[in-house]
Amino acid sequence: MLLSMYPRLPFLYLRYLVLASFMVLLGACQGADKQIPTIGFVDAFEDATIAQAKEGFMAALREKGYSEEAGTLKLIYRNAQGDVPTLHQAVTYMAAQKVRLIAANPTLATITAIQNTRTIPVFMMVSPEPERMGLQKAGAATPKNLYGVYETLDYIRTSVELMHQALPQAQTIGVVYNQAEPQSRNALALIETTAQSLGLRVKALPVNNSSETQLVVQTLLAEGVEAFFAIPDNVVFASFEVIYKLCHRKNIPIFTSEEGLVRRGAVAAYGADMYAWGYQAGALAASYLQNPDKAQTLEPVSQHRRVYNPKEAAHYQLDFDQTYTAVKQ
Repeated sequence: MLLSMYPRLPFLYLRYLVLASFMVLLGACQGADKQIPTIGFVDAFEDATIAQAKEGFMAALREKGYSEEAGTLKLIYRNAQGDVPTLHQAVTYMAAQKVRLIAANPTLATITAIQNTRTIPVFMMVSPEPERMGLQKAGAATPKNLYGVYETLDYIRTSVELMHQALPQAQTIGVVYNQAEPQSRNALALIETTAQSLGLRVKALPVNNSSETQLVVQTLLAEGVEAFFAIPDNVVFASFEVIYKLCHRKNIPIFTSEEGLVRRGAVAAYGADMYAWGYQAGALAASYLQNPDKAQTLEPVSQHRRVYNPKEAAHYQLDFDQTYTAVKQ
């Protein structure tokens, strides 16, 4: 085409003309590429429950026009597999890559991200209020780069009350908690307060890592607990199958506040829908990508529901009404 348009131009000149045209096109492509946002997503550990939040987060971005499949988003994903140094490395790598934002799931990932960057927005999910994570002192402002969706602990109180309704004969509740997690300690305090108001006793023992879970749960079961409440913390998530196996062997029902744990064998729960939680955080992230100046920073999780495991309910001969949604194990 260029030769027919300029038949009298010297061939060498035409070569430069073609090369110049190519460079202009390449520069245009690179300019367009710079408009494609790169984001980071870090999971603190591998878990089917929190994985639902990641699915919801990415689904919300897709619906707003941001996806790798469409070429409108670049994603750097890391899973620390429960290793704290790996988690720090993942976050620092994302910061070095100057990602537009970091999605952090769950609490430990959020804390790590905030500790490692003060400028890149961190969108949290499956995490409590900033104050309960130690990221905000009473009366002080939250970190300026903290965004996303948090949970209050009110749902813990409701979960304990629902457990009491389902098991009115049970008077002693067993609990293990991660004393290294503020969220876990706060949840235990609320469980104890709620149980006391209902005339129940709580026997609680700390666990520092999943390798201690078996021995600690065996100790609680030997002390005669009649029901077990699974606190939503990293250790419980990582070792729930051990908890389930030991409790099931002793015919002790497990209640919780996490739908994902019900799918893994707990009897029932009242808590946030993990997929919806991630979706809500993803919608905030999409709004930030569209217009950072007008983006909402923090908001509470909006969707809770009652769920039960039909298989476990049948095993313990418990009935749940239409206000509960059945989930499969």
